[in-house]
Amino acid sequence: MITLQFAGVNALFALAVYASLWTGVLSLAPVFFGAVSAFTFGYFAGTLGMTPLLGLLLGAALGAALGAVTAGLLIRLDSHYLAMATIAMVLIGRVLILNLPEQTGGASGTLVPGDLGTWAWLIGTLLVAAYLMARLAGSRFGLAADAVREDPAVAETLAISPRRIQFVGMVISGVLGGAAGILQSSFLRYIGPDTFYTHLGFVTLAAVVLGGAFHWLGPIVGAVVFTILPELLREPMGEYDRVVTGVLLVVIIIYMPRGLVDVRRLRLVRSGWWRRDGPAPGGPDQGEPTAARAEVAP
Repeated sequence: MITLQFAGVNALFALAVYASLWTGVLSLAPVFFGAVSAFTFGYFAGTLGMTPLLGLLLGAALGAALGAVTAGLLIRLDSHYLAMATIAMVLIGRVLILNLPEQTGGASGTLVPGDLGTWAWLIGTLLVAAYLMARLAGSRFGLAADAVREDPAVAETLAISPRRIQFVGMVISGVLGGAAGILQSSFLRYIGPDTFYTHLGFVTLAAVVLGGAFHWLGPIVGAVVFTILPELLREPMGEYDRVVTGVLLVVIIIYMPRGLVDVRRLRLVRSGWWRRDGPAPGGPDQGEPTAARAEVAP
């Protein structure tokens, strides 16, 4: 049960990474957003007292503000420089935690109330996040985000501002990252310098790649698989469970490069011409290439 709970939290972090990646920005900043929100929640909950709902809203609002500031400072950087800058943010976050002992507990960490560490809060937050991403996917913002991710120059010719779309993506990433940090701290009831560190960022990024970076459901599926798979292999494989997990993930990525959730593959199957015995009547080899390809295009 604990593994499933952390799978849900990792799914929120993965959605936060996906929100910026959706607009063409590779960012591990949600880990930093989650750390700041979690330690802020721990500080105020311990000194002033705070209801669970207010704590979750505080995390989301603080994450959104940090996402906006981060976008304003870093969004103009090229892709790989921006990614490195967000990794640096995670490293800086750990340094701040160690050097602010009165607020964070320093190297000893701090205790956090576990009021939000329940299935109801986790499932409710995950459902709200999934609903938000689903509605955005079918909106004008979703279409603009797809265009910016594929080719910012072409998007500009369509009167779409890539930086504005990426700014909004970073704010959404901040909201999800902040909420995930609050839930993570409540489940653990203790947070320290290594709770929100680079390992968490790479795990969530791997979950996005494994589940599929082209649909909002991919990060959720990838996070669940990436969290549960090592636990299932631990008993039969013993000390080799991490090796087997790594090999399985590499195989999945090689043979399913678009991830476990591949909408294009589903459309190909549904169209009826992606079969072993060749294209179906009326398929792209039967005189209707344009219509068929339009039907299965992502």
